[in-house]
Amino acid sequence: MLRHNISLDDRSISRLSSKGLSLKTLKDQLNDELDTSLELFKLQGLNIVKHEGYFYFDTRFIPLNEAEFCIVDIETNGSKIEKHQIIEIAAVKVQNKKIIDRFESLVYVENINPAITEITGIKVEDTKDAPHLKEVLTEFKTFLGDAIFIAHDVKFDYMFISKSMQKIGLPALLNRSLCSLALAERTIVSYRYALSYLNDSLNLNPNAQHHRAMSDVLTTYGLFLLSLEHIDENVKNVEDLIRFSKEAKRLKRPKFDPLVTEEETTK
Repeated sequence: MLRHNISLDDRSISRLSSKGLSLKTLKDQLNDELDTSLELFKLQGLNIVKHEGYFYFDTRFIPLNEAEFCIVDIETNGSKIEKHQIIEIAAVKVQNKKIIDRFESLVYVENINPAITEITGIKVEDTKDAPHLKEVLTEFKTFLGDAIFIAHDVKFDYMFISKSMQKIGLPALLNRSLCSLALAERTIVSYRYALSYLNDSLNLNPNAQHHRAMSDVLTTYGLFLLSLEHIDENVKNVEDLIRFSKEAKRLKRPKFDPLVTEEETTK
């Protein structure tokens, strides 16, 4: 049976992304043989490599222009993984700032709350000929591979997809992840950082249809490219970028919303 979670503490994960982890420390935390564990991690999208006697995430050595980023968005018929499911998923693979592949699918579902239909425009009838969740997620897992998982407010999409995979018998995701919202807060001055607001203010995706998966993916792609133009010059590899998105100082937000006219503010 495949391991569902990485059995390493936070300190070890931090060292794997930066200074490296010794063989002894790595072995002490793994329940299986080292080679077996590394193979299982790889199947779940995480590559750990040995370099000069220490172990690292391979993303520690992948330059930004060589890395594969997978920008993902999902629509669901509710927010609780216990009783709701994905109804649409979309993703693009990005390398050297260019889209190199795309994935998009509706997912068969038996019911969609009218409020969700109002937000997304997706009706239950739209999914009647769509593939079932297991088929879609199996194909998505192959598409994702070991790419870096990017989403706007990444925790929700990553968690929901990972737990959905476990529900259908697939192993959980272990891919390294990056939050486009957190990165934007450190690279782009904005009054708000909701994806729709950023699109309105920055015109990232002129044909945006908010709350449809591929549209939001393409908006996030535009945001990601813009953020990359403003990262610190010392950010050279994937782990540098992930660290920057979490630890760099957030930019100061304007006091007033530039999208609201002076006339509107005085009403």
